[in-house]
Amino acid sequence: MRVALGLEYCGTGFRGWQSQAQGKTVQDSLEFALQAIAGRKVGVVCAGRTDAGVHASQQVVHFDTPVERPLTAWVRGVNSHLPEGVAVRWAQPVSDEFHARFSARGRRYRYLLLNRPQRPGLWQGRVGWFHGALDLALMQDAAGRLLGEHDFSAFRAAECQAKTPVKTLSRAEVRQCGGMFVFDFEATAFLHHMVRNLVGTLVYIGKGAQPPGWVDELLLARDRKLAAPTFSPDGLYFRGPLYEPQWALPDPDDDFLDGMLK
Repeated sequence: MRVALGLEYCGTGFRGWQSQAQGKTVQDSLEFALQAIAGRKVGVVCAGRTDAGVHASQQVVHFDTPVERPLTAWVRGVNSHLPEGVAVRWAQPVSDEFHARFSARGRRYRYLLLNRPQRPGLWQGRVGWFHGALDLALMQDAAGRLLGEHDFSAFRAAECQAKTPVKTLSRAEVRQCGGMFVFDFEATAFLHHMVRNLVGTLVYIGKGAQPPGWVDELLLARDRKLAAPTFSPDGLYFRGPLYEPQWALPDPDDDFLDGMLK
């Protein structure tokens, strides 16, 4: 049978999602915990890989197993074998046609940026940080220029393996909650480091180093060297994939991220 899981994790201390020879990745931890419940090796496929230090409030994976277990075993049982910072939130049987990655029609990311002169203490590892003043209106103007289908080569990491740099961004919003700026992005798919590179460019504009129209120039130039440096992974959260209703998968509310900002 095929089972889908939804999980959340704090990326601090992990080498990212994807399994590595050195271990200490979210995938390695999850597969070890699943093996403990299934009694045999279990491989998982995720909706979106995350880099070292990047968090997830709604990662979705699927795995195939010949053994039957109650759904509580795939949640509470697996959680009892996971390290701190990773937790399964739900489990659901799905048809063999479901694929955590390829069935997704979109993906969502959020970036939290602490804006104050002092570096974070309580929020260390959970937010990005910029010490200077930022203009919200300028960043909102620039973010709006990112919407639609574009060649995002200027915001693509050199090691990106995507077949094409052309993506369709359906959401690019910036808002302020006290001393925190919240960046929300939604697209069909994202390039490697794309969100962190977008945030870096928006911050450059917010501090007055460039006008909002700089975004238009970068999109046309398609040259990564012309854009701002890649921002820290600390404030980046994968908020989950978007699936068609036919799959009837849970999509838990992660507004706790908003609640913590109030």
